[in-house]
Amino acid sequence: MAKYSKKAGSKVERAMHEMKHGALKSGRSGKKVTSRKQAIAIGLSEAREEGAKVPKKAASKKTAAKKTASKKAASKKAAPKKVAAKKTGPRKAAAKKKTARKTAPKKTASKK
Repeated sequence: MAKYSKKAGSKVERAMHEMKHGALKSGRSGKKVTSRKQAIAIGLSEAREEGAKVPKKAASKKTAAKKTASKKAASKKAAPKKVAAKKTGPRKAAAKKKTARKTAPKKTASKK
């Protein structure tokens, strides 16, 4: 059984032809498409819009990683999170020095 219809194949072919001649532009920006993969994606997208038989878009790697991470977290059932210790190096020391300077000088009692 074929994954793609003839209409999808012809749309991709047309997009590749336009890309090779420098006539294929990307949607929003209108820049010239130079990538073969982008040209194929545009052709398949147009075929999808017209109702041709095209498989669903593959999930991106980020969303796939999030789904697997959420499944792992659900299986652990609320495992306690590890809290990383914050580094308190020179910044804290510099802040202490600044506050020491800002304090008002001690007043000496004036002699009468």
